[in-house]
Amino acid sequence: MVNIKQMESNLFEDFKSRRALGNEKVNEQNFLPYKRFFNLDTNAYSDGALDDKTKELIGLSCSLVLRCNDCVLYHLENCVKLGLSRSQINEAMNVSLVIGGSIVIPHLRHALIALDEILPNSEINNLD
Repeated sequence: MVNIKQMESNLFEDFKSRRALGNEKVNEQNFLPYKRFFNLDTNAYSDGALDDKTKELIGLSCSLVLRCNDCVLYHLENCVKLGLSRSQINEAMNVSLVIGGSIVIPHLRHALIALDEILPNSEINNLD
């Protein structure tokens, strides 16, 4: 039988380790096009006409439709850090499901397991 709690506790740790190592490799290349893209990505999420919460929800939704679990973890963590509720996150993920269809379901499952890992216990069953 799969130990869900043990699997959950490793999702973000594994992701952060792989991301840090990968970013080191990218930076070691000292390749200007990579640097430009990373800068573009960073600036896309800064406040503008849309606030940072809205942009993170968009990033999360797009990540689900594009089926990028690492991206999903990245944006989920940022959504929680910005104070978005489970209900707000679920609404954004539902838009992804509607747009992407059933192919999004495995990534939705991944996101919900991860969300249980990072949301405070008091909000795990909160329906707002």
